[in-house]
Amino acid sequence: MKVVLASGNAGKLRELRALLEGDGFELHAQSEFGVDDVAETGLTFVENALLKARHAARATGLPALADDSGLCVDALDGAPGLYSARYAGEHGDARANIAKLLDALRAEPDERRGAHFRAVIVLLRHADDPQPLIAEGSWHGRILHAPRGNDGFGYDPVFFDPVHGASAAELDPALKNRISHRGQALAALRERLAQLR
Repeated sequence: MKVVLASGNAGKLRELRALLEGDGFELHAQSEFGVDDVAETGLTFVENALLKARHAARATGLPALADDSGLCVDALDGAPGLYSARYAGEHGDARANIAKLLDALRAEPDERRGAHFRAVIVLLRHADDPQPLIAEGSWHGRILHAPRGNDGFGYDPVFFDPVHGASAAELDPALKNRISHRGQALAALRERLAQLR
C-alpha cells in the first residue's frame, strides 16, 4: 500500500521505513509530492498527528501516516513536550534544542533528570476517515549532562536508556527502533491493523 508520511523529516522517514519493512507499506515523504508541513495548532500529540495526517491525505489523495512525538522532562514539568521540535525557536534545529535543554537542566542532578519520549501515530485511510487508527508509545530514561553517540536524530544524543546503558544515539539502530517510543507505537498500530484484516 502506497502511504504518504506527513513529514519531510529525513530521519523520521528512514526510521519509519525500517520499522515498517515487510508490512506491505510503501512509505513516501509528503515533500515528494510538494506538500509542506501544516501548522501544528493542536493542544495534544493526538490532535497534532491528526492535523498532519489529514493535511497530507487531502493534498495527495493517499492514505497518510503521521506521528507527533516529543520529549517530556520531569524537572521541566513535561517541557519541551509538544514543542520539542521548536524548543529553541526554529523548527527542527536539534543542536539549538539540545543546547537549550542542557542549559535548563544545568543545575539538576541525575535523579532529577528523568524524562520520556512520547509518540502518537495516526493512520488515515483517506482524508475524511472517520475512524483513524491511533497508537501510542513511551520510552523512559533520563537526560545526560552532555551529548553522546552519532546515530539517531533530534534529542537522541542526550536521552539515556538505563536498561541498555547508552544514549539513544549510541544504540544500534535496529535495537533503538524496536524499543523506542515510535517502535512501540508502530507495534501497537500493527496489532490494530491485524485485527482489521
